[in-house]
Amino acid sequence: MRKTEAVRTKTVSLAIRCKREDEYLWKDESGNCGLAPEDLQIYSGPKLICKAEGGTNMATQKLYAGAKLRETRQRLGLTQKDFAAKLGVSLPYLNQMENNNRPVSTTVVLALAQEFGFDVTELSTGDAERMVSDMREALADPVFGDDPPPLADLRLTASNAPALARAFLELHSAYRQTHERLASLDEALGREDARSQSSPWDEVRDFFHYCDNYIDAVDHAAERFATGSGSTLSAYDLAVERMAAMGLTLAQDDVGKLRHFDRKAGVLYLSSRAAPETRRFQLLLQLALLTQDALLEATLDFARFQSDAARAIAKIGLANYFAGAAMMPYGPFLAAAQETRHDLEVLANRFGASIEQVCHRLSTLQRPGAKGIPFFFVRVDQAGTITKRHSATRLQFARFGGACPLWNVHRAFETPGRFLRQLAETPDGVRYISLARDVSKPGGSFGAPVRRFAIALGCEVKHAGDLVYADDLDVSNARAFEPIGISCRICERAECHQRSVPPLERRLQVTPDERGVLPYSVG
Repeated sequence: MRKTEAVRTKTVSLAIRCKREDEYLWKDESGNCGLAPEDLQIYSGPKLICKAEGGTNMATQKLYAGAKLRETRQRLGLTQKDFAAKLGVSLPYLNQMENNNRPVSTTVVLALAQEFGFDVTELSTGDAERMVSDMREALADPVFGDDPPPLADLRLTASNAPALARAFLELHSAYRQTHERLASLDEALGREDARSQSSPWDEVRDFFHYCDNYIDAVDHAAERFATGSGSTLSAYDLAVERMAAMGLTLAQDDVGKLRHFDRKAGVLYLSSRAAPETRRFQLLLQLALLTQDALLEATLDFARFQSDAARAIAKIGLANYFAGAAMMPYGPFLAAAQETRHDLEVLANRFGASIEQVCHRLSTLQRPGAKGIPFFFVRVDQAGTITKRHSATRLQFARFGGACPLWNVHRAFETPGRFLRQLAETPDGVRYISLARDVSKPGGSFGAPVRRFAIALGCEVKHAGDLVYADDLDVSNARAFEPIGISCRICERAECHQRSVPPLERRLQVTPDERGVLPYSVG
């Protein structure tokens, strides 16, 4: 908050985190309720103090969360009549909220927290936004023709019937798998496992995607391991001590595999060719598999994967999550990120991690009550294929195919070792700051293949003041923002010079006597 701006102070008896990381419900000592503005700050003490800049009026934003409200009531085993009585509303009013004919009122949100200890962050519309993005992309498949449902219908489906939306996405994924198998029929004929089911890899990717890439129990366990003993040792040194206490030996070996655990001999071999941060990560990953098995299995039981292969892949993914969270424990890492204004190189040096590991960890800082900046994180290969993706922002990535070619992540391959910055605007008018850089993974010997990727980390431009990379960028200049999209089939930009296929939801006009950048114009 700038010192020159007027400050208005209100004493409140209750403040509850709601909807987004920067909004709170408040209730003052007279019982007045409202939704605080985005610049509200909450300070703990005998009574919570709300401060807002510039005398902004507290304008309520409408929150439609009927599906969540209905799920909560059913989970509690209450009838609509009993639930309405506990919330202090009439039965017709509750019915209208559950069917999204009315927004969830502040009184209801406060009652949910007070009566049932409900975490109101669960009312977030993040899942619905992801499902809308995923359904739009699925409906861009040519199999659905050129007359897709309007966006408003998709939003209603995602908010009112999320189970139906998920079933549709699973059905489309199964169709794609079947189509791909038929394309290689000579390999599929006669195989017992040639049945239609989701790819295990895609199933696991979607699990992390819809968990906001934050696994609370695993994150807390990793933080307790790294900081709970009060030791000043690094996570790597603690892991070495733990391995020794278990009677296991750690050794380096000049082999191609990054990690190999000989269970009979009780020896963990780490490749001497790998970078130090990679060896640290692999040690902590193996330690997670050895010491956190019960926690990982319980998390897998909750996820209910459709195949043993998906469950096995997810277990390694959870162990990877533990390793990253132990190297960069939540509390200390969040504090360091805020202190350094998210300087990736400083954070990498301080926590003994790679730039990619730091970016990935920043994208997971979504712990309720202690959230960091909502970042998106993506990794692409030289063909433009997305190999890692996560977004805690409104920006959602294409589930199939590559990313928008206008995005600076693709130019990172041309400038190795340098950070590229970009101010970008998506078709919905949301503006972002994006940081991209190439990352190389050498094979460790002459002739060994080098794996090359580009990574991008970004957030909405309203957080630019918290990023060291935005210091000399003119974020107030609308012309400084480059137009980008998600994928061509669902991008609405009519004049894009990089368009590869027509947008699905727009009519095309073809003029035989004219040719512009594209052989058609978008109506």
